[in-house]
Amino acid sequence: MAIEYLGLNNINGPLVVLEGVSGAFYDEIVEISVGGKIRLGRIIEIYEDRAIIQVFGGTTGLSLKNTRTRLTGHPMELSVSPELLGRTFNGIGQPIDGLAPIVSDIKLDVNGQPLNPVAREYPRNYIRTGISAIDGLTTLIRGQKLPIFSGDGLPHDKLAAQIVRQASLGENSEEKFAIVFGAMGLKHDVADYFRRTFEESGVSDHVVMFLNLSNDPVVERLITPKVALTAAEYLAYECHMHILVILTDITSYAEAMREVSSSKGEIPSRKGYPGYLYSDLASLYERAGIVAGNEGSVTQIPILTMPNDDITHPIPDLTGYITEGQIVLERSLHGAGVYPPISVLPSLSRLMKDGIGEGYTREDHQDVANQLFSSYAKVGDVRALASVIGEDELSPTDKLYLSFGKAFEAEFVAQGEEDNRSITDTLNIGWRLLGMLPKGELDRVNTKILDKYYPKQ
Repeated sequence: MAIEYLGLNNINGPLVVLEGVSGAFYDEIVEISVGGKIRLGRIIEIYEDRAIIQVFGGTTGLSLKNTRTRLTGHPMELSVSPELLGRTFNGIGQPIDGLAPIVSDIKLDVNGQPLNPVAREYPRNYIRTGISAIDGLTTLIRGQKLPIFSGDGLPHDKLAAQIVRQASLGENSEEKFAIVFGAMGLKHDVADYFRRTFEESGVSDHVVMFLNLSNDPVVERLITPKVALTAAEYLAYECHMHILVILTDITSYAEAMREVSSSKGEIPSRKGYPGYLYSDLASLYERAGIVAGNEGSVTQIPILTMPNDDITHPIPDLTGYITEGQIVLERSLHGAGVYPPISVLPSLSRLMKDGIGEGYTREDHQDVANQLFSSYAKVGDVRALASVIGEDELSPTDKLYLSFGKAFEAEFVAQGEEDNRSITDTLNIGWRLLGMLPKGELDRVNTKILDKYYPKQ
């Protein structure tokens, strides 16, 4: 039976304190009503008979005397059904697309659970994004969590939209595929850009959007990724689909966590973030994977903006410990007009080797990736040498590496927003660029592969 209380004991920012509470539990949803309007809240701390409640709609207009608080007896839940596809919701799962709410007998706790390691199946097959720098060098594998490290002003929103438009399970795959898009602290013009882009490209019917806008209450950002992942888990494990989850921006989520933690009076850790930032991020990222015996999978691409482009900042630093690689965007490439400005050398996919090659992509994929990476690393050394002694003093081979570096950035890394490359196109471009270098320089490629694919002069 639901219990209702009259009055509050304290209001502090997005938090309210209610005393004399009995039978409440952590993460329980409460309904707060004042003046006939109801706001939702969540119990985030309990001490004896005192409950601290996080109010999703903000505390503006709440009164200490006249506010009524009703304990619902259940945690935050999301109504789920296959009809989620093609819909747009706010940060706590309420429809904002003008259509009716989802009516379903299935309601899932949004807090969820990380996958049991014993029940996990090792990720194997790849997801094609149509972007050469990702598909060729940092391949995304089903069930993987592969974050994008960006910075303020870099085109991570364009990149996210392009991945949503182009992502697929590869050529000739008949398996069911969908995308869950969760955004936190999104500006209105960016939200309109995503909506318009998905509609115009015709992918909206297999995309579920959860949008927490910049003027929405900060505390809603703490629920948005959990709601998105709950929808993804239902579609993956109950509807047997392969789901790609894109979460942007994890930095907004972490800053909301820092603000709420400060309101609670918790002792801050690095850069003012709470000490449990690592475990909280892990509770999100570890909800990706494949369950043994189930046909579905959940793959994550979290996007985060590094404050001051600092990759050692707590958010990218801790994210790197939890996830299986990263894709790093570089400001100097962006300044040079390269899109997408993916920095190849610090980017990696730790699961890539198990989902590419013969039977997955093409037999030469791993060798091409290794050689492109090695050759581009040599380009950095040659450019450093040229800055000291001048290009004219370089050896003929070093000059070839300079030409290779320019072509690699202009033709392999750079591609148009509408350029959707197949894995075959990507590998063929890679071989064409490697053909600029003498055969003897390609020391990372198997001899048989080299003889078969090296361009004939």
